[in-house]
Amino acid sequence: MKIILASKSVVRKKILDKYKIESNVVVSNVDEDEVKNALLLENADPLLISKNLAEIKSVKVSNKYPDQLVLGADSVISLNGRLINKPKSRDEALEILKELNNSIHFLISSVCISKNGSMIWNHSDKSELKMKNLREDELITYLKKIKTETLLNYGVYQIEADGLGLFEYIKGDTDSIMGLPVKQIMNYIKGIKN
Repeated sequence: MKIILASKSVVRKKILDKYKIESNVVVSNVDEDEVKNALLLENADPLLISKNLAEIKSVKVSNKYPDQLVLGADSVISLNGRLINKPKSRDEALEILKELNNSIHFLISSVCISKNGSMIWNHSDKSELKMKNLREDELITYLKKIKTETLLNYGVYQIEADGLGLFEYIKGDTDSIMGLPVKQIMNYIKGIKN
């Protein structure tokens, strides 16, 4: 079964490919900051923000592709119940890492499948991560290894690359932490086929 991935994330596409889920990429071009800001004004928590963004991306693309399954996804960081946004600059990335340093936070990955402009399934996965207690110069050295474009598009750490070394422990599914709870997606798609 072929699906449309409403995401520009190269990592999410690679995860689908790894599990042999055939997909075409159609970027949703949703203004994520606008959606987040509107939801924050309504006191939405990070989980609700993640779910809403996944659904909005999925439904937007689904409206243009009748009878196709469209997968939208979004991942957010929650620190003490507060949303941590993607950095807008290298300086901001350092400030975010300092905030996460030596503390436990949660990474929430939400997915939504839509068909004919309506959500037909969704799922959210929450992983717990504890960052090591690192010195500022260690954080700066880590950031120097990441291209600016990658940093601004995907956030402050890449678990699939050097980011793994930042953590004391990670409790959760690796694929989900990288942006796609693929096992749940596969179970849902298998259920449709049967």
